[in-house]
Amino acid sequence: MGLEITGIGGLILLALNVWAFVSIIGSNTPTGSKVLWCLMVLVLPLLGFLIWLLAGPRSEQART
Repeated sequence: MGLEITGIGGLILLALNVWAFVSIIGSNTPTGSKVLWCLMVLVLPLLGFLIWLLAGPRSEQART
């Protein structure tokens, strides 16, 4: 049972991280900031995603 929950949790985390990458790349922040945010989400998947969600760059679409 634990393997199934872990697999589903990992799949959900992967989808959230892909969404974060797309949003980071689509933002209007400088390239250096985008690279740092992407590295944080890549190296620390769960913690990096949560930090990005709270303090990361927002896309232009989200602001309007």
